[in-house]
Amino acid sequence: MTLRSDAAALHPELVALRRDLHRTPEIGLDLPRTQAKVLAALDGLGLETSIGRGLSSVTAVLRGGGGPGGTVLLRGDMDGLPVTEASGEEFSSEIPGAMHACGHDLHTAGLVGAARLLSARRAQLPGDVVFMFQPGEEGWDGAGHMIEEGVLNAAGRPVDAAYGLHVSASRHKRGVFTSRPGPLMAASEAVKVRVVGAGGHGSSPELARDPIPAACEMVTALQTRMTRGFSAFEPVVLTVGSFHAGTRRNVIPDDAVFEATVRSFDLEVGDRIKAEVLRVCQGIAAAHGLDVEVSYEPEYPLTVNHAEGHEFIAETVREVFGEERFTELPNPMTGAEDFSRVLQRVPGAFVFLGAVRGDDPDHAPGNHSPRAAFDDSVLADGATLLAELACRRLAALAA
Repeated sequence: MTLRSDAAALHPELVALRRDLHRTPEIGLDLPRTQAKVLAALDGLGLETSIGRGLSSVTAVLRGGGGPGGTVLLRGDMDGLPVTEASGEEFSSEIPGAMHACGHDLHTAGLVGAARLLSARRAQLPGDVVFMFQPGEEGWDGAGHMIEEGVLNAAGRPVDAAYGLHVSASRHKRGVFTSRPGPLMAASEAVKVRVVGAGGHGSSPELARDPIPAACEMVTALQTRMTRGFSAFEPVVLTVGSFHAGTRRNVIPDDAVFEATVRSFDLEVGDRIKAEVLRVCQGIAAAHGLDVEVSYEPEYPLTVNHAEGHEFIAETVREVFGEERFTELPNPMTGAEDFSRVLQRVPGAFVFLGAVRGDDPDHAPGNHSPRAAFDDSVLADGATLLAELACRRLAALAA
């Protein structure tokens, strides 16, 4: 029996697990119910399982019996998003204000599937496999926390190769794997700006120092600066996603606060963006006679696929599923991913799998949308690929 045929037999169980996870999403680093469900799904597989000290992670080590060899890490993230679900799924979230809107429920179920497939073949594996079930990918740096707690040495020696998979609710055709060598996903930074004035009555703005017009001017000026301060060949994205000021329509508040995300693909460009943000905000504040506080925090580094790791994934997909099932991305994506921290330390690669519901990926609601709907018919193929990557890499390391 092949891994693919065995995965097909497992498929109904993986779908049931995915939908159970989807009903009860948890956010951040503390995912006790999700952790318990993963531990239950791994029970009986003979894995060396441990849980995180400071977060609800699960690390499981499979000891191969096919002789000494290397160690391969496979990762699946488990956390949801603070999004109220509007997908219409019959198994929609039962938790108010929380949703698996990025497909991490599929990642978790798929990694469980890979663990089951590989456990059934442990006698032939010339090395070990580390299964990294990670909380807190959505802005909590769960990968960084797990690395600090030792996931890259969980097998008792450093990991030799690492692979991760992410589903897409749009953009990519269902069942098609996509990736690229080199930069794959952007580095991300978080910007928080507090414009400080002096409150007063809306009928007498001359007696106050109104922070709202200045903050609005900063938002528009920053957008303009990204297109005028950087070359068209230096991809930069700045998006203001939060703006808060005031309590009533006739009261000028003391301050106005907005937050933005910045994405870039070059460290030097990232440093220049920070300088531009500070200069724009400080200059506008000074022009209005106001004070400004700017916080600029790095989040996730650039996700870079090792060239060999990318080619290894592409070759594996083509051999197992067929030539038409792999497409190389022409450009990096502006999303960010904390698996980048693993790839900074370990050779490997990250790959996307189309899970769009329907046949129109260009117009389907995307990841993070409250209407995002993922087709879990791809679960068996995702589990198959992860297991194939581990088997083939361990064989190559042993050789």
